[in-house]
Order: sequence, then C-alpha cells, then structure tokens
Amino acid sequence: MATTNTIELSAAEAFKTRPLTPLQRVHRVLHLHPEISPLIVLLIAMFAFQLANDRFLSPGNISLILQQVAVVGSLAVAQTLVILTGGIDLSVGALMILVSMVMGSLVGLAGLPGPIAFAIGILVGVLAGVLNGVLVSVLRLPPFITTLGTLSIFVALALLMSNGVAIQGEKLGGFLLWTAAAFSVGPFNFTIGVILMLLMYLGMGFVLHQTGWGRHVYAVGSDPVAARLSGINTRRVLMSVYAVAGFLVTLSAWILIGRNNAATTSAAVDVNLDSITAVVIGGTSLFGGRGTLLGTFLGAITVAVFRNGLSLARVDVLYQTLAIGILILVAVALDQWIRRAGVKG
Repeated sequence: MATTNTIELSAAEAFKTRPLTPLQRVHRVLHLHPEISPLIVLLIAMFAFQLANDRFLSPGNISLILQQVAVVGSLAVAQTLVILTGGIDLSVGALMILVSMVMGSLVGLAGLPGPIAFAIGILVGVLAGVLNGVLVSVLRLPPFITTLGTLSIFVALALLMSNGVAIQGEKLGGFLLWTAAAFSVGPFNFTIGVILMLLMYLGMGFVLHQTGWGRHVYAVGSDPVAARLSGINTRRVLMSVYAVAGFLVTLSAWILIGRNNAATTSAAVDVNLDSITAVVIGGTSLFGGRGTLLGTFLGAITVAVFRNGLSLARVDVLYQTLAIGILILVAVALDQWIRRAGVKG
C-alpha cells in the first residue's frame, strides 16, 4: 500500500511540475496581466491605420483622438468599477446626459453660478448611483435589468427637463465650459477635459490598488460568498461602488458639456456601447474580480482609434458600429479563454 501511495504521489508531483507549453504560457501571462491584450490590439490597429492613411499618427490627429476619447474614457472608469463587482451599468450614458442637463439648466435657465450648479450635479449623480446600488444590493435585482430600467428613467427626466432644446455654450458661462480650455505641449494640443480624464484614472487606480476599499471591490467581484464569510459587508461595498460611479459620471458630464459646447440630450448616442467595449477590450472580466484601469484606458484609446481610423478611411458610421460590435465579441471570447487559466491555475 505504501508503495502504491508513493507512486501516486510521484505521478501527481510530476504532473504539477510538467513544463507549460508556449500557448499555456501565453494563457497564464494574459491572465496575470490583462492589460497586455488591449495593448497588442491597439498597436496593431495603429499600425494598420497608419498604413492606410499617413496622416493617422500626425500630432494633430493624435491630439484629436485624445480629445475624442475624453468622454468615453472617463465614463469607462465608472463602468469599470461596476463590472469589477460582477455587475454592469447600462445607465451611465443616460445619467451623464441627465446630469449635464441639470447643470446646464441651473446655469443657463436659472442663472445659478457654475460651481453651485456643478455641486448640485454631483448630488444628482451620487443619488442616482445610490438608487442603482439600493436596487442591486438591497433588493437584489439583477444589475442588467436594474440599470436598463434606470436608463429609461434618466433619459425621460432629461427630455422632460430640456423639452428637446439644447442649452448653448453662450448661456453656460465659463466654469461649465472650462473642460474645453485648450493648451499646447509641443506639437500636441490638449484640453482640460483630457487632463481631468487622466486624473480620474490615476486617482481611482490608486484607490483600487492601494486601499482596503479597493481590495474589497475585487473580493466581492471575485467571490461574493467568500467575501461575505471573510467579514466584508458586500451590500455596503456594492452601494458605495454605484455611488462612486455616479460621482464619476458627473465628471464625465462636465467633460461632455465642454466637448459639445452645449448641454443637450442628443450628445451621447454610443457612449454606453463604447464604455462597455473599452472595459471589456481592456481585459476586465465581465464575471468580475479581474481587471485594471490601465487596461480600460488602453481599451478606450483602442475604441477611439478604431472610430477615428475608420472615419479617416471614410467608412460609414453604421460600419463603424459593426466593427465595434465585432470587437466586443472578440474581447468577450478572449476573456472566456483567459478566465480558464484562472480556473485551471
């Protein structure tokens, strides 16, 4: 019997120490560093679009891409937080429009100072996030259905408030349009909105990786039952995630107003799709618990590069949306493949 056990143990040890194949090594590396995938996709896309049009990597076009990505990129920060918990927020784009209309109406129609309107916008964004959080964490409604419902509510409120009329820049004052202020660094042109987006990534990246709250977010997304058994208040974490997402959406609304020089309900048609695409391409698992904001940033840049490159190639907007849809499917399939490395490892 002892000899048999020794043979079985030796076989098990030999299996564990069996060298990995090259494909298995790639599998494991992508699981441990999910931001590598979007970086590879981004570099390939930039190379291809530069071959198609030699103006693609010009300083002017790169500056334009960064300005175009500011809204979706900032919104993707909020989306990443929610998806890290295993949920999804379909209402972020609608909430961004609602908050932009609230701030625009308070300044352009009610005559309030910009900073006060912005503070009220933050309150609206956070309360809307808390509403989503209560429905998901307390009433235990599925995040997809919950945010699909609040999406409709936020859009309806924005339309009722605006009556279908945009509030143009001349009525909004300097503060709400400050994110559109531009400056140059060498041959490149940046806006305050781009800088604000980068600060959102840096700030939330620090919070996610250097604080207990950030570790709790990953724990809840990875295994909510185990997180609860370890003493983490999962309801409180979920509630706070949606509230913080609401605050971040307010910053996106501020960037949106500056980008469009107006507060309007028709300002962000594809932002929900693009924000989810950025997160998924960036390597954040739709099942929660795995992902980085660096990956999301690279994913957002990739989405902007695709839209910009296809526009330079005079590709119809419908086909651009088709390309983004294909990107989503490929990214989800890659996520499933990478996720199996975590299960096996």
